[in-house]
Amino acid sequence: MEKTVNAQRRNLILGGAALAATAGLPRIALAADPIKVGLIVPMSGPFASTGKEIWAAVKLYQQLQGDTVAGRKVEVILKDDGGVNPEITKRQAQELVSRDKVQVLAGFGLTPLAFAAAPVATQAKTPMIVMAAGTSVIPQRSPYIVRTAFTLPQATAPMATWAARNKIRSVVTLVADFGPGIDAEKTFTKFFTEAGGKIVENLRVPVRNPDYSPFLQRVKDAKPEAVFVFVPSGEGAALMKQYNERGLAAAGIKMIGTGDVMDDELLPAMGQAAVGVISSHHYSAAHSSPENKAYVEAFAKANPDMRPNFMSAGGYDGMHLLYEALKKTNGDADGDKLLAAMKGMSWTSIRGPVTIDPNTRDIIQDIYIREARMVNGQVYNVEIDKIEQVRDPGV
Repeated sequence: MEKTVNAQRRNLILGGAALAATAGLPRIALAADPIKVGLIVPMSGPFASTGKEIWAAVKLYQQLQGDTVAGRKVEVILKDDGGVNPEITKRQAQELVSRDKVQVLAGFGLTPLAFAAAPVATQAKTPMIVMAAGTSVIPQRSPYIVRTAFTLPQATAPMATWAARNKIRSVVTLVADFGPGIDAEKTFTKFFTEAGGKIVENLRVPVRNPDYSPFLQRVKDAKPEAVFVFVPSGEGAALMKQYNERGLAAAGIKMIGTGDVMDDELLPAMGQAAVGVISSHHYSAAHSSPENKAYVEAFAKANPDMRPNFMSAGGYDGMHLLYEALKKTNGDADGDKLLAAMKGMSWTSIRGPVTIDPNTRDIIQDIYIREARMVNGQVYNVEIDKIEQVRDPGV
């Protein structure tokens, strides 16, 4: 009996020692678990083109670079927020963090949606890579936000100074009435007037169910030399159609604007009507670098019915930023460590040289002045000027 008791005690002691010895194993195994990225973009609704471009770029990056980095598999969980309801975006971000245990949030097609998710990122200490939304203040909404897209003032200020330098003396601004549009309006007005130009009128169009016709008629009646326009990606074709139907081009009123209007994906459908429009932006499918030529070729092969646009560039670079940060942390997906690794990172993007500002967590990049031209029977934004390493002007 005593031998049996002693044997049981010995087994308990040995069992306890074995448990103690293996207590660290779950943590070691955890290091090899997938890194989960919650990608929230509009795959349906009026801004579906934004989500589809980003999603295509994310998939292409993993196809070209692999789905494993620093010994960790990267798993992307796609969520469609529809693009118009911030509460849906916020709920999806909460579910991704609490239920799916993602270590990174990414995407965010429009500014109100990025705003909605920002508190979730802050509370969970989860890096949030903004691949699309362009209002200046977005990174200020959470210390965990890093942007690989652009800001509207960053794209707008060069357009304003270029217009004044090229003898455009009077302009009406026509923008979508929400954060980025207001940013664009204020920035263009400031830099254009400082350069000697005159703003005839500032017009703002509702974001939901916009009808541009009455606003374009007001532009025509005001008789400026040009109209500066900003509408969200996906709306450019409708605006261009109504611009021509209202006879602004025939009246000699030039269209200038940010690249959102001259979205590369929509240009083929715009056709000849878009030729001659001048825009400023950070990416064009016609950018002539070897990196971009290879990207456009690979994108077209993977997505035969699509042309890569600036939203795809934000998605592609967002994945590059994550992969390179993981290499720096040796696969450690701790939020603070990943964020520290992202700050100050520089690389040669498909759009040109870029840097993540270590202080603002915003992107520094070249901005190009482009003219829509026919190239081999199709319309492209052909770069005609470049402003190097532009920061958000903070207007």
